[in-house]
Amino acid sequence: MTVDELEGNTLRAYAYIVRADESASVRDVTRGAELSSTSVAHHHLQKLENLGLIEKDSYGKYVLKQKASIKGHVWVGKNLVPRLMFYSFFFLGAFTAEVGTILLSLIIPSLVVEASFWLLTGLTLLSMILFLKEGSELYHKQNPKNTDKSPI
Repeated sequence: MTVDELEGNTLRAYAYIVRADESASVRDVTRGAELSSTSVAHHHLQKLENLGLIEKDSYGKYVLKQKASIKGHVWVGKNLVPRLMFYSFFFLGAFTAEVGTILLSLIIPSLVVEASFWLLTGLTLLSMILFLKEGSELYHKQNPKNTDKSPI
């Protein structure tokens, strides 16, 4: 199931529920997703419940009902990772190969590295850094630092 409606605080609440090892109360979600109040958390939990992604258990706490595909993201275990991160890893591999070629040219005198290859290596490094920066920002938006799931 792909859900295009999940973004912002609703996505953060959903990601928290997915990561939770047990059912979560509204207060747990408020703290864990770093939402401003329990009423804000309740609103987003109701939205998720209406989408059929979560449900209430017999104690009135929320549990995952269905894991949805989120546009531009990939689930890695219980973590929602932006695809941009995978692009940065691709460029990291290319950069590593290019640097390896440059180092080989220092060892093997017959291997000549042209100026265009240096430019390519610089562009690969820049691409890797940009994708990593953007991917990290997206990751931290939906995965707040406070992942403490213990109730008060």
